[in-house]
Amino acid sequence: MVYRFTIISDEVDDFIREIKIDSEATFFDLHEAILKATGYKDDQMTSFFICDDDWEKDQEITLEDMGSSSEEDSYIMKETRLSDLVEDEKQKLLYVFDPLAERVFFIELSEIITGKDLDKAICSRKAGEAPKQTIDFDEMMAKNNSGNLDIDENFYGDQDFDMEDFDPEGFDMGGASSPDPYEQENY
Repeated sequence: MVYRFTIISDEVDDFIREIKIDSEATFFDLHEAILKATGYKDDQMTSFFICDDDWEKDQEITLEDMGSSSEEDSYIMKETRLSDLVEDEKQKLLYVFDPLAERVFFIELSEIITGKDLDKAICSRKAGEAPKQTIDFDEMMAKNNSGNLDIDENFYGDQDFDMEDFDPEGFDMGGASSPDPYEQENY
């Protein structure tokens, strides 16, 4: 089977890539196809995420073994076939191409082509320029008010909070000492 993935960016409106790849290829093969289709260097610790219909991250597939706990299933790109985790049309994935700034491509399995195989991935549609692979933080700060962040009263959101809504034991309220939980009779 051949999978046709559509790749878009929330940073560049006219950016789109379509990649056709064999379902038995690995996530590493898809990773390499994305790099080639975008002109990116292979120097970032990228990863894929299998997502639900609302783009919520579910399962991560990492470039390298991250040594996660044995309680969680861990998937590594070179060891995981696409067909192991992607089976249905409209399946959504995220591809984190700039891990420091958490920038991603949105990927959807657009079509499953049965009765065909591919030896290597091909970019079947290419439109628009890919977003810059990494963000230069100095450059970003220079563009944003000459290096000054615009922090106002809405920086943390516009919701008003009433201190009475919070658990008083969780905060130091003006220097008053909190009761020691071990000295309380009722737990």
